[in-house]
Formats: sequence, structure tokens, C-alpha cells
Amino acid sequence: MNKILLFASLFLVSFSVNAQKIYATKNGQIVFNATGGIEKIVAVNNQVDSKFVDATGQIIFGVLIKGFKFENQLMEDHFNENYMESTQFPKADFKGYIKNIKEVDLTKDGNYNINLEGTLTIHGTGQKVATTGVLQVQQGKTAITGEFSVKIKDYGIKGLYIGEKIASEAKIKVNCKYQN
Repeated sequence: MNKILLFASLFLVSFSVNAQKIYATKNGQIVFNATGGIEKIVAVNNQVDSKFVDATGQIIFGVLIKGFKFENQLMEDHFNENYMESTQFPKADFKGYIKNIKEVDLTKDGNYNINLEGTLTIHGTGQKVATTGVLQVQQGKTAITGEFSVKIKDYGIKGLYIGEKIASEAKIKVNCKYQN
């Protein structure tokens, strides 16, 4: 009898795990804009790793800091060495949930407003964040876009020009197209 219950439990667990679908990409995009005073400070990273689970709304984004590319190589070097200290803190990530995933019909084309909550970790410092975005379904393909701002000093990032040449808040744009 115990063996039958154990088998039935394992069957139900494996069935519920298989019922979940994971959407993933390794080539999402994040645009970082900390333009302050005179200089344009914008970087793009096209190697964003992201996954989300349709049943739970669990979502992650991961990015290597050295993957951000600037128009100016000197600016990129300063970003990595003096501000982000990318040798010591090589990646940033977000781990959280799409809180209203039940309102999204992943089988029907449309743009769905989503609410995300979780922890954003940059420069080794995690902060709780809540933001919004859009989950788009088009011809069976999914994408998530969104914009939010972060206060640079909230993440322990220090530097001589923050608040002057470098904005005290960075604008972040996310654009991830998922493989189904």
C-alpha cells in the first residue's frame, strides 16, 4: 500500500512539473543609460540570460557586467574598473515573480501588462524592487519589455562623478525575446 502511495505521489509531482513550461533566452537585451551632465553614458548588453515559468510566474534575468558595450572604449574601461568593479562583481541579476501571470494568456496574441517583484542584485548588493512591463505574445512567440530606474548609490557603487557627469539614477530598458 505504501509503495502504491509513493508511486502515485511521484507520478503527480512529475505530471505537475511537466505541465509547467519554461520560456528562455540567452540573447536578451539591456540598455543602461546614466547620462548626467554633458557626456552621453549609454551601454548595451545583448547577452542577457532570462527564464520564466508560465505556471508560477517565477522569472530571472542574469547579465555579465563586462558584456555592456559603450561607444567609447575608455568609458567602458572606467565603467568596469572604477564603478562596477566587474572583476570583483562580475554579474548582476534579478530574481522574482510576475505577480499577475494568471492574467496572461500565453496561447493568445496580445500585449499584457505585467507586474514584477523581486530582488535586483548589482555590485553585490540586493534590493527589493517592484516594476511593470509588457509581456507580448505574437504568433506563438513571447517577449518581455520594460523600463525602470535604479539609484546608483543604493547598490554601493561609488565614484567621483556620480550626480554630476554620471546621473545619480540609471535608466534600464529590458527587451527579451524568448524561445518557446
